[in-house]
Amino acid sequence: MEVKLWNDKREREMYENFAELYAIIKATEKLEKAYVRDIISSSEYETECQKLIAHFKTLAFTLKDTVPSIERFADTYKMDCPAAINRLVTSGVPATIEHRAAAAASATTSAAIVAECVQNFITAMDSLKLNMVAVDQVYPLLSDLSASLNKLGILPPDFEGKTKMKEWILRLSKMGAADELTEQQARQLHFDLESSYNSFMAALPNAGT
Repeated sequence: MEVKLWNDKREREMYENFAELYAIIKATEKLEKAYVRDIISSSEYETECQKLIAHFKTLAFTLKDTVPSIERFADTYKMDCPAAINRLVTSGVPATIEHRAAAAASATTSAAIVAECVQNFITAMDSLKLNMVAVDQVYPLLSDLSASLNKLGILPPDFEGKTKMKEWILRLSKMGAADELTEQQARQLHFDLESSYNSFMAALPNAGT
């Protein structure tokens, strides 16, 4: 006899999101241990960690009403993942960036701001993939991204990401909070975000090394 965990589509999506959250926490715990044991390089760790943190933030925002406490979620499902909880909930940035930021706090290029920009880019793109297309969902994400880009001194005023985010924020400000982007608008916004993200990574000093 087949046993269903859900009664409707909403419940199904909730349980699927629970499973994804569980997987992200477990993956982060494994990644932290691999980094501490020198099983992976710092660059590999940082890239994967930034992705996990960004995906976690998007999912945590989606589940904020059903999972108000990530620590309680971990306890409920008997997850012994202290390193993951610290990285995802407490710190919010990879250990490598924490170390660089501490070592060069006065540097013009702040590693913490770079990490913030990367996370804001990925969070915005992931949100569109999750069909979060209402103005009151998209606007705060683009505002956060624009603010983080403006804090980074190495980017010129006419940097592609800055100008495109300003254009989208202006466009959204003329719409109602409950209005939604059309499929074409959402697709164009995702394209602009991806293009701006690639330009951002290329603009960083020693990118790719």
